[in-house]
Amino acid sequence: MKNETKPVRVLYSFPLKLGAQRVCLVAWQQAKSLADAGAEMTVFPAAVSRSLPPPTKVRPTLARGKWRLPNRLLGRTAYAGLHDWIVSRRLEKMAAQIDIIHTWPLGALRTLKVARQLGIPTVLERPNAHTQFAYEVVEKECQRLGISMPPGHEHAFDAGYLRHEEAEYALADRLLCPSDFVVSTFVDKGFPKEKLARHQYGFDEKLSYPGENPQNMTRGLTVLFAAGCAPRKGLHYALEAWLKSAAHRDGTFLIVGEFIPGYAEKLGSLLSHPSVKRLGYRKDLPDVMRGSDILVLPSIEEGSALVTSDARGCGCVLLVSEAAGAICKHMENALVHRPGDVASLTQHMTLLHENRALLEKLRAASMATRHEMTWTVAGQKLFQVYRETIAMKRRQATTDTRESKVKHAN
Repeated sequence: MKNETKPVRVLYSFPLKLGAQRVCLVAWQQAKSLADAGAEMTVFPAAVSRSLPPPTKVRPTLARGKWRLPNRLLGRTAYAGLHDWIVSRRLEKMAAQIDIIHTWPLGALRTLKVARQLGIPTVLERPNAHTQFAYEVVEKECQRLGISMPPGHEHAFDAGYLRHEEAEYALADRLLCPSDFVVSTFVDKGFPKEKLARHQYGFDEKLSYPGENPQNMTRGLTVLFAAGCAPRKGLHYALEAWLKSAAHRDGTFLIVGEFIPGYAEKLGSLLSHPSVKRLGYRKDLPDVMRGSDILVLPSIEEGSALVTSDARGCGCVLLVSEAAGAICKHMENALVHRPGDVASLTQHMTLLHENRALLEKLRAASMATRHEMTWTVAGQKLFQVYRETIAMKRRQATTDTRESKVKHAN
């Protein structure tokens, strides 16, 4: 339902290819759902893979027609920096037409500086935990496993990238956190809670919907792991728990995703078990989900894993860690464990193997609230965050003006 009050004019800056995969698709869904919620959207992506319907205005920064500046030509930092510079220049010319600016990491610093000079409220998307926290826990896990992240990987330590992001954190009026876990990583670093705005991601109900046939409760469980196969996603914990649980005796553990170098070799004995099936990358992931009973994701750090919402949309029950950032509640519509807690995850797998009535209860409760997790709802919640941020900025400006008058009077 659209907001009938004065429209909020949004400049949405995204330093990648709008509508492509992963965060690129998140940005597309956000922009579309915000427009549907009543926001007046002007979108500046680096390039466009999937167009947005009118009246949203889309003006790419690093593409024109069929021509596009390749990301690999400059590298991700310089590519995002060039996009940011172009957006900041455009902003200077259209400041009176903008009520709030939504930015994304690495491509926001100049835009945030100009916005602060102009007094325009800003929000910075945080699709992951605090970057320093992410680096630290991933490095610790890699050391424990005896592997290294590939050079240039987004979770391989990069001091320059971290400094840049921390400067963006400081300049943004608010940080958009898609899960309580993300909020906690910033609070632990000393950020005030009022700077951390909770929103959520969603799923596309046209793609993620339950199967027509009921699950066969007499067969073994089908447990699905679907993510990039790297230490931070906790596949090693999932496999260890699976083979310790009673569920593996007549069940199947499916793995959808590609492995980083060296990780599969470390998991060789676990992956070779006959109950474990590696499917690689799959374009038909929703179909795989519809044929599965459970999605397991024991992440050690995350933003808010989109796959968990997609899985709930398809009818899977979630077995996830607290760090997965999933929209769910323990023992109400999912089972949740602490990151790295193999004993609890093992217990959860065995419990659902032996207690199919509980599995069905959790699935029914999950399906009953799946409508609260769509991109439409996510857009409405984000739109409300915009309004709150604009109001906060106005209150702060009023306070600053009063304090300035008192100072000069004295």
